Amino acid sequence: MKTRASILTAFTFGIILTGSLAACNQNKTADKPAATTATTVDSKETIVYINSDTLLSKYEYTKDMNKRLEEKGKASQSDLQAKGQAFQREVAEYQKGAATLPADQRQATEQRLQRKQQELQGYQQNATAEFQNLQGTESAKQYDKIADFAKAYAKEKGYKLVLLYSKANPTVLYGDPSLDVTADVIKRLNDAYAKEKK
Repeated sequence: MKTRASILTAFTFGIILTGSLAACNQNKTADKPAATTATTVDSKETIVYINSDTLLSKYEYTKDMNKRLEEKGKASQSDLQAKGQAFQREVAEYQKGAATLPADQRQATEQRLQRKQQELQGYQQNATAEFQNLQGTESAKQYDKIADFAKAYAKEKGYKLVLLYSKANPTVLYGDPSLDVTADVIKRLNDAYAKEKK
C-alpha cells in the first residue's frame, strides 16, 4: 500500500509539476558557464533543476503525508475486511440452516443477504473514492507547498526556470550536475516544514 501510494504520489506530482513549470518557460536560455560543483550553482545561471525522486524521498512533509495516507488506507482496509467477514459469517449461517427453512423465509433471507452484499460493495466503492479524494487533496497540498517554495526560491536566486527531473517522467533527460539544486531545496523545505510543525 505504501509503495503504491508513494509511486502514485510521485508520478502525479511529477506530471503536475513538470507540466506547470514547462508552461512557465519563456524560451530564455543562458549561455553562461556552469559552476563546478553540484551543490553550488553559479548565480549567473538562469535555469536549474530539482530531482523529484530525491525530493520526494527526503522531504519530511512527503514522508508524513505518505504515513497519513498509509494509516488511512490500513484503517479503511481493516474496516472493509471486518464488514466482509461479518457478511460471510451471516451467509455461512444461512447456508447451514437453509434446508430446514420454509421457501418464503429462504427467499426473504436471500433477498436480505443480496441487499447486504450490494450495500457492502457500495461501501467499498465509497471508501475507495474517499481514499482517492484524500490522496488527491494531499498531493495538491504537497504540490502547492513545493511550487510556492520553488517560485520564491527562483526569485531569491535569480533563476528564470526551475525544471523537474524524474526517472518516472523523464522530461529532462540530462542536466549538468552544477545545475542541480535538489540538496539545497530539500534542506530549506525541511527547515520550513519543521518550523511549521511546531
